[in-house]
Amino acid sequence: MIETLLQFDHDLFLRINRGLSNGFFDWLMPLMRNRFFWSPLYLFIIIFCIKEYKKKGFLIIGMILLTFAIGDAFSSRCIKPFVARPRPCNDIVLSTELIHRVPCGSGYSFPSAHATNHFGIAVFLILIFYDRWKPILPIGLAWAFIISFAQIYVGVHYPIDTLAGAVLGTLLGLLTSTIYKKLQNRI
Repeated sequence: MIETLLQFDHDLFLRINRGLSNGFFDWLMPLMRNRFFWSPLYLFIIIFCIKEYKKKGFLIIGMILLTFAIGDAFSSRCIKPFVARPRPCNDIVLSTELIHRVPCGSGYSFPSAHATNHFGIAVFLILIFYDRWKPILPIGLAWAFIISFAQIYVGVHYPIDTLAGAVLGTLLGLLTSTIYKKLQNRI
């Protein structure tokens, strides 16, 4: 059972990494996973929250940072060392089959911290702002998905890594949005 799942994951990884290969994705996907590319969005969220929500805005920003910190620490420092799954780009057998588009980096693969963090933040923001702005649901999920997909395309994560990160991030976003809603009533 586990071997079948891992083989499926391996095959799907190659279908994405090699099978979808094209010049546009080769240019776009490394950008989508780059934290500096998203800096204007992060700055907009900070300014928007402070301007529109004042004290609550600072709480929203604090909860986003908490979501990121918990997601990153839990996925990178707790789960990854325990599971110890090599990244596809560090897998000796697979590394000759895949297309390397970014430096591989060290560390383990499962779960994807990028997926955990971005799904956590997206779900948190969706649950906070959905009542006032319905388009945040598809935009937030698309944002987290494209970053997670880019991790597979560039060759640093398997699909199951990003799926696990998405589930973990979603649960974390649910948790931190619940905490936020309880704290906001005190402000």
